[in-house]
Amino acid sequence: MLFITNRVLQEGPTSSTVDGNLVLPRSVNFNLRNNQAEQSVYFCRRNNKDDYTEIGGTAFLSELKNSNAQEILIYVHGFANLPEPAIFPRAEELQRLFDQKAPGYMVVVPVIWPCDSDDSQLKDYFDDQMAADQSGMAFARMFQKFLDWRDINSTIDNPCIKRINILAHSMGNRVLRATFSSIVQYFLPQGMPLMFRNIFMAAPDIVNEALEPGQEGQFIPTAARNVVVYYASDDLAMRASKVANLGNRIASRRLGHTGPEHMDKVSKNVYALDCDDFNTVYDPPTGHGYFASDRNGNPGILFDHMWRCIDIGRVPMSPSNARSAILRREWLE
Repeated sequence: MLFITNRVLQEGPTSSTVDGNLVLPRSVNFNLRNNQAEQSVYFCRRNNKDDYTEIGGTAFLSELKNSNAQEILIYVHGFANLPEPAIFPRAEELQRLFDQKAPGYMVVVPVIWPCDSDDSQLKDYFDDQMAADQSGMAFARMFQKFLDWRDINSTIDNPCIKRINILAHSMGNRVLRATFSSIVQYFLPQGMPLMFRNIFMAAPDIVNEALEPGQEGQFIPTAARNVVVYYASDDLAMRASKVANLGNRIASRRLGHTGPEHMDKVSKNVYALDCDDFNTVYDPPTGHGYFASDRNGNPGILFDHMWRCIDIGRVPMSPSNARSAILRREWLE
């Protein structure tokens, strides 16, 4: 499995060169005791559990372009997730579910940012908020590398026609917000281009006004054809997040708790899906990690909705002209 990270590596930055060229591939390992947000990004492959190779950006992007997959899903994980106990198994689960729908159609690429591994959940939460914000610059550089590579390697004679989607879970949406803000600030001052087919925001741990013009997440809707927010009012992690953020004098409710505060103020390509009917059934008791399979390992309702968005390029809603609705299985079939 290919992956991208800005976590600190035990081997340090990619610095060894021969005649000015980086010596890659190289075997690497995560330094899980260090949760500093590196400003370097590493393009890697997971060969097996605890077995990773840095292959470099050019080889990474060329491998994606030359793969048989027709679409790419960038998976940005949430708070307090470490690579092996959580991130890679969930990415493998997503890959398995996509392969059930259409073998080889989608390739899942996890983006791993530096979550903390302390014993204190509250300390982890605030440490991870800082790491998420600080990761924005590194992943902005990652997307700029992609745009530069695309300009050279995707030509009329040899185009790269794969569509790119993003699934950001929980605090991963804070990483996404920071990344797009950094792209606009440092690389594309005229605003985010339309780079993605779909951006799926599952239980997003950012304020519920974030997608409105002038707010910190304002560039997310401009970056994709469809932006789909999945939320649940009984998501206990979102309730805890609201309480924790009161300590930072942030009293707003979370986007993953209520959906957008004002649907009339967000772009028309933003859709809000209420997942109250199944979130705690899939992920008891917190009801936070409800975006993949059900209790039996089958594609869940949210996953099926996400797949339909990818398959048809539009967001299934009931009625069809709605922009907010209660997500139900029956109108996906």
